[in-house]
Amino acid sequence: MRHITVIGGGFAGLTAAITCAEAGAEVTLYEAHHTLGGRARTADGPYGTNEGPHALYVGGPHWPWLAARDLIGPLAKIPLREGTRFRFHQAGGLRRTPPLAILKLLRHRDAPVDQDFATWAASRVGEEGMRAAANYLAVVLFHHDAGQLSAAFVQERLLRNVKLRPEARYVRGGWGGFIDRMARHARALGVRVETATRIDSLDALPAGHGPVIVATSLAAARKLLDDPSLVGESGRTVLLDLALRSRRGDPFIVAGLDLPAWVERFTAQDRSLAPAGEELIQAQLPIAPTERKDAGEARAERVLDVAFPGWRDRTVFRRSALAAGRTGALDLPGTTWRDRPAVRRGDGVYLAGDQVAAPGILCEVSFTSALEASTLALGEGRHTHPVRSPLDLNQS
Repeated sequence: MRHITVIGGGFAGLTAAITCAEAGAEVTLYEAHHTLGGRARTADGPYGTNEGPHALYVGGPHWPWLAARDLIGPLAKIPLREGTRFRFHQAGGLRRTPPLAILKLLRHRDAPVDQDFATWAASRVGEEGMRAAANYLAVVLFHHDAGQLSAAFVQERLLRNVKLRPEARYVRGGWGGFIDRMARHARALGVRVETATRIDSLDALPAGHGPVIVATSLAAARKLLDDPSLVGESGRTVLLDLALRSRRGDPFIVAGLDLPAWVERFTAQDRSLAPAGEELIQAQLPIAPTERKDAGEARAERVLDVAFPGWRDRTVFRRSALAAGRTGALDLPGTTWRDRPAVRRGDGVYLAGDQVAAPGILCEVSFTSALEASTLALGEGRHTHPVRSPLDLNQS
């Protein structure tokens, strides 16, 4: 059996390792940290925070793959009373319904690749409607001005996120448990997992390492492979975690319409994420390249003042971080996912991750690129169960 090496133990790396092992390859996975998960780790302790909001989308290609292997695990169901507490922040207040302009945009499925979203959407629903839609998508774009991006890129995310039956599903207990299930499955298939092992150069790999799948951030892959071409557009986002003493009537989600902001009370559906009597709030605030981190926090506080009265006096835990260049790919006008760094790098090296040339939204890009990388790596040798490339489906 041929050996395949995977560098990176996040969602993409574990997907690749499982796929290759199922096809009959011997697999070794290296992870620089002491624990697996990458950006999908869940914090230990009383507050089960992830690195920003995390959800799985049932409409994505990863859902049936994960379900077939019983890897999704128990889901956190949103109680009806909580699901009705979805609010929209606009003009210093909260509204219960989205602007009609956003709903009108859903009729249009012909958004062009080579035109920016601001120009295209404003020509259909006006400047104010366009801006509301762009800001609403802060949760799936991590970008301060979605109007600058390709209309086709942004519109796909709008269509996936504004539905009568939302696609997002929450894994109970945070993504840490989900990653643990993937890791157990990988080990049961015979994958050798080496944590706390940083690979700084492919020359450091042992002899006979076979094809290599690099499933790291694009910045880490650029350094590892000494390849300056591994660059891509990504956003800068302030991530804010809060624990508040519980209060009746707190909203479940607050989406910004006049500013890019998304604030979500994760304990609305999963009480295990915080101690009894407390609520875990996670917010993301995209900021411009020239803005400081405190500008994003100030934006969050403006929303919190309206949506969570008295939140300052109720706060028992607060933590913030800046995610820069690690929030997924962004396609500018005239580009598509096909223009991102290719999966095949030559000399038996393949790339997987959320900024790679593969279709999907959010973690779906990591998954699809991992399957493509596995297919190509497996193709270099003979294996029992060949894997069909997801990119053969000619998705766009």
